[in-house]
Amino acid sequence: MTAVTTERAHDDTASPPPPAPTWHPVTRLAFRFSVAYLGLFCLWMAQISFVFLGVLALHLPEDAIAWQMISLAPVSRWIGEHVFGVAAELAMNGSGDQAAIWIQCGLVLVAAVLITVVWSVLDRRRLAHPRLLSWFLTVLRLCVGGQMLFYGFAKLVPTQMPEPALTTLLTRVGDLSPMSMLWTQVGSSPAYEMSLGAAEVLAGLLLFWARTATLGAMLSVISMAQVFLLNLTFDVPVKMLSGHLLLMSLVLLAPQARRLANVLVLERDSGPMVQPPLFDSARRNRWAAVVQVAAGLWITVSLVYISGQSWDEYGGGTPKPELYGIWEVTEFTAEASPVPPLTTDPVRWQRLIIDAGSAGYQRMDDSVVPAVATFDTEAHTMTLAAAPSAPGEAPAATTTFIVDRPVEDRLTLRGELDGRPVTVTLDRLDLDSFPLRGTDFRWVQNNPYVG
Repeated sequence: MTAVTTERAHDDTASPPPPAPTWHPVTRLAFRFSVAYLGLFCLWMAQISFVFLGVLALHLPEDAIAWQMISLAPVSRWIGEHVFGVAAELAMNGSGDQAAIWIQCGLVLVAAVLITVVWSVLDRRRLAHPRLLSWFLTVLRLCVGGQMLFYGFAKLVPTQMPEPALTTLLTRVGDLSPMSMLWTQVGSSPAYEMSLGAAEVLAGLLLFWARTATLGAMLSVISMAQVFLLNLTFDVPVKMLSGHLLLMSLVLLAPQARRLANVLVLERDSGPMVQPPLFDSARRNRWAAVVQVAAGLWITVSLVYISGQSWDEYGGGTPKPELYGIWEVTEFTAEASPVPPLTTDPVRWQRLIIDAGSAGYQRMDDSVVPAVATFDTEAHTMTLAAAPSAPGEAPAATTTFIVDRPVEDRLTLRGELDGRPVTVTLDRLDLDSFPLRGTDFRWVQNNPYVG
């Protein structure tokens, strides 16, 4: 009897279960819309999920990264033509801000609004979504983390903005597009580009562990704010994706907003900035943490391998052709007659550019004509073809020269231009004579070097 009485007394004094959380109606509506819109966006923007395939992605078709957009292309084309009166043909040209893509993003927005309305009507009695919030933040965190690693390694191994091409060294600054100017500025300083990449990689790695997720989200906000601003001000066609990655990073920080304000502004105690658990079981949560960290390591190892391949294929590790360099024309004869270096001459060359994977020649008016160069070492010939105006088109205006190289830094080319036999003598320039390539870092600098 005493034991029963004691047990009842213990039950009477036990703490009641915590009350079910109640969210403000506006919070519930905003949360449902965020789940619908950002969830659909991550599913539609295939690049976000594509990165989780790691090295397996190398075995997929090239257009697999955009299969959702390709599937919706007929719909966006029809809407562009009949609703907005614009051509909205999807082109696989690297631009993420095409009219077709914006229209498809608009479809994602409309679908999210409809889902939010239906969800709010059917689930109107639910006062909060704490468990769904945990899963939503976790999935969103991994999606942002994957993209931070993806873009971070493209800079940490500097292939996104490679060293300025040789043709760029001969292009007037005023002739560069804003995007080309940005690429030249970042690519001319590999240390700066690698620092940007390191910050993004660090943010991505931190996001794959719940304990460091808040710090990773803060670093992601800073990195993506800079990227988004550069895309806006230098007209880089990745505004949509960078803007959404910034938005997602801010959403990840939203649950910690009050604690961050207490620490950074109000100088109050904030309490721990913990991520909501996925399960009620501690063991399951530990396994969930292991899976998340393993996913981050899988993506990291894969991107290290892929970045190494990119470096060797089109980055600084690409083998240089034998005639690599900028060759200055010292003599130009046509039909055995010397051609004077007049700026009005449409045929005479000023320089020849042979780069890794590209080539071109500079006319007397300083304009650079891109070309495709092929070499036959046995026949000692070089074939120049005007670069195609669009991807997939065959080169045109092919010219073959006999190459004579009496010394290391001198060439003589013999062939035909505009139906006339020509002989061109060229000397290779020292690339370090260009300030963009030859100016080194200096601690002591008595005058700014801007010329």
